[in-house]
Amino acid sequence: MSRTSQCALALLLAVTPVATFATQARRLLTADDVNAIYELSDPQLSPDGEWVAYTVTHADLAKDEKVSHIWMASWDGKRTVQLTYSKRSESHPRWSPDGKFLAFLTSRGEDDEPAQVWLLDRLGGEAQPLTGFNGEVVDFEWSPDSSRLALIVRDEDPERRRKAEEKKTPAPIVIDRYYFKEDETGYLGARRQHLYVFDVASRQAQLLTSGPYDESLPSWSPDGSRIAFFSKRGPDPDRHSEFGLYVIEPQAGATASLLTRFQGEIGDGWMARPEWSPDGRQIAFIAGGDPKLIYYALHRLAVVPSTGGEPRIVTAELDRNVLEPRWSGDGRSIYVLVEDDRNQHLARVNAASGAITRVLDGRRETTAFDLGKGDRIVVLDSTVHSPEAVYALDSRGPRLLTHHNDEWLASVKLSEVEEISYESADGTRIGGFVVKPPDYVPGRRYPTILWIHGGPVSQYANAFTLTWQIFASNGYVVIGVNPRGSSGRGEAFSSAIYADWGNKDTQDVLAGVDHVIKLGLADPDRLGVGGWSYGGILTNFVIAKDTRFKSATSGSGISNVLAGYGTDMYIREYEAELGRPWENLETWLRVSYPFFHADRIKTPTLFQCGDKDFNVPLLNSEQMYQALKSLGVETRLVIYPGQYHGLTKPSYLRDRMQRYLDWHGRYLKPTGGE
Repeated sequence: MSRTSQCALALLLAVTPVATFATQARRLLTADDVNAIYELSDPQLSPDGEWVAYTVTHADLAKDEKVSHIWMASWDGKRTVQLTYSKRSESHPRWSPDGKFLAFLTSRGEDDEPAQVWLLDRLGGEAQPLTGFNGEVVDFEWSPDSSRLALIVRDEDPERRRKAEEKKTPAPIVIDRYYFKEDETGYLGARRQHLYVFDVASRQAQLLTSGPYDESLPSWSPDGSRIAFFSKRGPDPDRHSEFGLYVIEPQAGATASLLTRFQGEIGDGWMARPEWSPDGRQIAFIAGGDPKLIYYALHRLAVVPSTGGEPRIVTAELDRNVLEPRWSGDGRSIYVLVEDDRNQHLARVNAASGAITRVLDGRRETTAFDLGKGDRIVVLDSTVHSPEAVYALDSRGPRLLTHHNDEWLASVKLSEVEEISYESADGTRIGGFVVKPPDYVPGRRYPTILWIHGGPVSQYANAFTLTWQIFASNGYVVIGVNPRGSSGRGEAFSSAIYADWGNKDTQDVLAGVDHVIKLGLADPDRLGVGGWSYGGILTNFVIAKDTRFKSATSGSGISNVLAGYGTDMYIREYEAELGRPWENLETWLRVSYPFFHADRIKTPTLFQCGDKDFNVPLLNSEQMYQALKSLGVETRLVIYPGQYHGLTKPSYLRDRMQRYLDWHGRYLKPTGGE
């Protein structure tokens, strides 16, 4: 049998037992460990509730790339099976409702082959390709009777067609869209993604939607008679974030019906699949708030009749973000993830009253879950001392099912991660974390790194943060706080920095440094700061306003926001929050403070960015590098070829981590000691 796939679904095959590891000397972490963690995602319970399929991503150092494969674990936690072994990655495992198949997405074949749906037969045999579109299958869902798939398929890439025709000279890129570029996608042309229905037996596809807009996140009604989906339409969908929730019959020529409109997010970052109630009468979905607040607004649970009407906000009284709705089997409750201060929990919301019950509480971050037969629940969960793993929930609480990182955890010496709380300059209460070196000696002050999160609308949670652990293993105290602008504390806290970047949030992170100095942990003469994305943006504000930092690393940030207009993927957000530059120049200059006050920066700063980053493009890091170089401040610019906003190549991930250590070590530990 080829190792391209395995008939691992057959229960007669050998399975991997739960591993145990002998006690061994634990070591400190190095930059190499940035590629040591196995990343888990997308747990999916089988229809009989006996198995959970999930995706495992790891660094293939030989090929210098991240590779993902499908695994499954038994409900009792005694067996694990790797289902796919191909040279290409697989993702999005989905069981057929009758339990006969496991489908997944993969781009096996030529290097530029678009992702398609493949099938594994539970009775055995190798995985087989199911779909064969010229364009990429972006998403799919099984019909309730397992006979059909609802597919989201992107139009064929013209660049792939050009290569097939062996033309030597690329055609000019012609742009006429308001929103015209996107990180990882590139320049946006006329390509769209549409909804198809696919018959599994005949392998025939029917196009259900068309036009100059995109469809996403299809969901079958319980009786299989309709498909719900999202689409952003209107005369120019690029100019707004108002989505429509539509339903359509799964047959060619059917017309989609609009149920309701709501504020969504471009790219489906937090938008979840619409969820039909068990009786098919209602659909639950996640809606954004005031469009002027863009991503600062709360994400709330809404329910609308499946025949259309006014949606009802179920979590209207909850000043927290909710994610990933799933109806309970009896239709009385809706399970969601609730983001709270430094945690994210699985909760159950009463569909009628909105009353919330925490299902899994405590210091943790639950990022995904699935519901199965007999009210079985699996979650993807992490704590400050354990990377994400799949757990079963039973009467005794979470029970570990997967063990991919056990051997690594048994070999390393991790640092303690403690919560901190303090007042900012204006009395606002700020929460965060402090990490001490593994061999911390009470009473000794340590070189300290303030590490700022991206977003800005995100948060540091009680989850495993590998960067913190590597810094701490190398002798640093690490400070990670959630300044205003962060999520998890409600809409007012998040929107406090609206059109005012680098003001209150700079005060908040600097107050965190002062707090840890007062605790006797941080050496005030050996302070460093750094971050990526908005973490890089805020780093630049910090060093422009406070000269006590001896080192800084600024990754993929922007400081001359005025010059960044039209160069990245945030044109809608910029104009909503800051206005147009020629109409609101003062605001644009205010949020560009670090560039226009670069002469106040004295901190040696390392800038880093991917050369294909359309999220926060390279030119923004180049400008700050050039400014500091002109001023004679010690600086360096590192560019990662072929990388987007998030680095993915293992060798570059290690390089970035090692450069963090080398740069901060040069200025905070010049003699190599404590």
